[in-house]
Formats: sequence, C-alpha cells, structure tokens
Amino acid sequence: MTVCAIEMTTLVPFTIAADGSYAARLAGEGEARFVERWTLAGPEPYAVPLPLAQPEEADSEVLPLADGRVLIHRRVAERHAFALLYPTGAAAGPRTGELQLGAVDAEEGVRVGLLPPSPDGSGAFALAAADGVTTVWQVAGGSFGPQAVARIPGRCSGGVWLDRAGRLLALDRELEGTTKSVAVDLGCGGVSPLLQIAEDSDDRLLLADPDSGLLLIRSDAPGEPRLGWGVLGSSRPVRFPECLRLGGALPFAAQPGQALMPETCGVALRLPEGDIGLWRPADRHVVRLSAPPGWLGGTGLWSPQGRLHLPYATPEVPCGVVGLSLPASAPPPVHLDPSPRQAPRPVPLQQAPLH
Repeated sequence: MTVCAIEMTTLVPFTIAADGSYAARLAGEGEARFVERWTLAGPEPYAVPLPLAQPEEADSEVLPLADGRVLIHRRVAERHAFALLYPTGAAAGPRTGELQLGAVDAEEGVRVGLLPPSPDGSGAFALAAADGVTTVWQVAGGSFGPQAVARIPGRCSGGVWLDRAGRLLALDRELEGTTKSVAVDLGCGGVSPLLQIAEDSDDRLLLADPDSGLLLIRSDAPGEPRLGWGVLGSSRPVRFPECLRLGGALPFAAQPGQALMPETCGVALRLPEGDIGLWRPADRHVVRLSAPPGWLGGTGLWSPQGRLHLPYATPEVPCGVVGLSLPASAPPPVHLDPSPRQAPRPVPLQQAPLH
C-alpha cells in the first residue's frame, strides 16, 4: 500500500495497515468512544469492536498492524502512552486484550503524533515535533519500549515512507522560515535533502509510491501552491500539470506494482468538494467521481490491477468497501525530456548521500 502524509482536518480518522489487511478507527460518539478494527483481507470486510472498561478520549490515535493488533496513542496526564489492543476469546464472550508498550514524556511546545503505518507491518513510529528539534520515536516493534531513532534539527511535519523496508522516511522540515522535504534513514539517523525545487520555495512531499518511484509534491515554486509530480532518484524536473490545479486537492493513494512505469501509476485525490479524483501522470485530465456516502477519513487502497477500494460506514452498512476503476485503456506515456522552460529540479535521493 502507498502511504501519504497525514492531513486530517475534519475527516473521521481512519487508518489502513501497510499491506491492506486491516484498518482501524475510533468509533462511537461523544464520551462513548472505542477502538474498532476492520478486517479487509477476506472476501467481505467486517468490523470487530475493541472496547475497554474506560471509553477512549476523542483525541486518541489508532494504527493497525499487519498481525491484527491495533496500536493506540493516548495522552495520559503528563505522558504520551502507547499500547496494543487485540481481541481475545473468553468464557463470558469476546474481550479486548491490552499490552502496554510504555510512554514518552509530554513537554510544552512539543507535538506528538503517530506516523503512517510502517511498510514492514510490524513497527510503528511517532513524531515529536518542537521548534528546535524533531524526534522520531519507534513506539512498537522495538525491544525496550519507545526508543528515539532519529533527531532532526527544525520542526518537522508530514511523514511519507520511501521504501518497502520501513527504513527511509520523508519529513517536511521547517528551518529558518522555509519548508523542505528531507529523507531520514531510521537505521542510522542520517538526514539528507530530498526536495530542493527552488531556494526559497516551500516544498512538501504528500505521497510516494516505492514501486514506481512516483512522488506527489506541493510547492509554491510556480508562484502559488501547486500540486506537482516527479520521480524518486530522477534528475528530471518536477512537473506541475494544469489538470492538477485543484486548490486544496490532496492525493491519498497510488497504484502499487507499476515498477519503472510512474507515468501509468494511478493516483487518487480527495477534491475540495469532497469528491474523488482519479489521475495518472500520462493523463491530461482528472476523472471526477462522487465519493460514496459515509466515506471514511479520505483514505483508500489501490490494487495492482488499478481498482481503488474506498471504506465507508453508514447506518445501513456499518462496515463497507466500494470499488472504483480507472479507464481500462491507459493513454500513451508522455515524453519526459525537460521542456525549454525548465522547472526547478528535485534532488535525486540516490545522488544525495545520507550524512
């Protein structure tokens, strides 16, 4: 599954595991919130509630792992506590098991939030961002509770995985008044530039597909914030197609399995009106479709065959997934040579050694 940077506004938070097998959300209303896990790998999706004796706070975060457990992040007194929830069988009926993982101290001016699911499906990470330095914490999958695995100068946001191993993470770093995406190697803590479109532009990475190398970017280098696309490791310039001039549109999923073919990789966008946009870099238009009623969290999952699966919940169907498809015939790939009016270039990751 392709992962994108977290940008939740007023949508219901809903997170899909890296391999698409499970999903999780906070269900319920008001003070009766509880964790709900969705199983997506079977022939029909179904939901399993994971309530505890005490309701969850509305600002708690949840993240599903590939083994079916759900990580929950709670603010408890002066700490950010992390635990794993899972269904258990008992003589009195289904129960919820809980495994405490430890906590990170809460500090004034430091914002702590979960990163998107790690591609390896077993680890989970959180971002603790302050004005001077940002810390990446591994909060699940480690040996001794939460561990700091990288410290990055500046305040970071976003979070996009660049590989399938869960080692390379892209973050949007604000430093000296400018925001640029950087690549963080969680294995050694090294940081390197990722996007340098113009010297004084704000360049953010919104989505990456490790198979094709496709990157979806938001930058004000063209004179206003625009959506653009590039290819990881390529020296070709970032493109800003007119058809992506869609105001606050946000890409949330990309088609996997398109190795070495970024031009034919399907991309799903959440449009400002709440509709769905389907697009490929080889296209010169965006296909607009109505979002299903009850669409959850502005999220979705592509299949390698080009089918987009969107989760939804309504009073009639509390756990459902609807499928959408791109047009059957793909347009011919575009010629990727730079035009005479060249756009500024991203820094190829392979040419920006980690340090």
